[in-house]
Amino acid sequence: MSYELFLREQQLIEASKALLDSDKLRSKVAREEFGKLLKGYEKLFKDTRRLVRISDRNEAELNRIAHALDEKNAMLESLSSKLSKYLSPQVYKSIFSGDRDVSISSERKKLTVFFSDIKDFTATTDDMEPEDLTALLNHYLTEMSAIALNHGGTIDKYIGDAVVIFFGDPETLGVQKDALQCVRMAVAMQRRMRELQREWMGTGIEKPFHMRVGINTGFCTVGNFGSEARMDYTIIGGEVNLAARLEGICEPDGITLSYETYALVSDEISAVEGEPIKVKGIQRDVRPYAVQGIHDQDQSKKILRHETDGVRVLVDLYKLDDAGRAATADQLESIIAQLRAGA
Repeated sequence: MSYELFLREQQLIEASKALLDSDKLRSKVAREEFGKLLKGYEKLFKDTRRLVRISDRNEAELNRIAHALDEKNAMLESLSSKLSKYLSPQVYKSIFSGDRDVSISSERKKLTVFFSDIKDFTATTDDMEPEDLTALLNHYLTEMSAIALNHGGTIDKYIGDAVVIFFGDPETLGVQKDALQCVRMAVAMQRRMRELQREWMGTGIEKPFHMRVGINTGFCTVGNFGSEARMDYTIIGGEVNLAARLEGICEPDGITLSYETYALVSDEISAVEGEPIKVKGIQRDVRPYAVQGIHDQDQSKKILRHETDGVRVLVDLYKLDDAGRAATADQLESIIAQLRAGA
């Protein structure tokens, strides 16, 4: 566009020079004034062309810089996305929003701590191939992590098959609501585990995972620990150890609470008190509470399971209509008759 404009202006200048050289301008004064005007216009034309060339170069440089910035932004977004997978979303958000400094610091806060692991993990997985074990463990951790994030939990770390999660930092709903969210999360996890157990058995896994959960509420030290070169956002303290100890005495597929947690959630959660235990680092006797109603009454009646050496029976009434139940009952009666005849 600028080239066409300059061409027309150049043609106009050439035409003006031709007019000046002709005899059409008879007045000397007119010729002199027209010559001055033409000379000024030529100078203006040259300055304009020079400015346009400078502008074009600047535009090209700006485009180059913008393209480079786009590439840098894309790279930063990619790195940011990858980095986010190593941090809890709440921590990631607080760092990138500037709410939290990346420095060695900690504070005392009342948190609700969740600790879980798989009962007899080593014995359960001894006969599994490493690839199958990796896929199964990653599936389990993915499912549990999704539930944790949906309930607002801060995922602290994975320790093999164990998971540590806490509520109350860097975001909190208040001590009572944090505790309630944590227990609700644990119940949702155990209910999902029941579904996963059926799925895993259906894929040929003979001994599906059974999770145990310990939950405790108390004052912990939370923050960044480590060195200036490498630090970890985590929690420490006796109350964290207590959550791990409660998990250790928990029944498979169950949830065990400390009294402190139970007192905060007792309006909504039913639990049965167990025998007091002593925990290293905690002076008081600890009263554990086993959560009841993890699998509601209707649900527990719809999953019929029996497993011993040489026998595995699993009837999922959710998937059977009336005709299917009748057919299954006939099949089971036939199996029973064969068993009795063989005896």
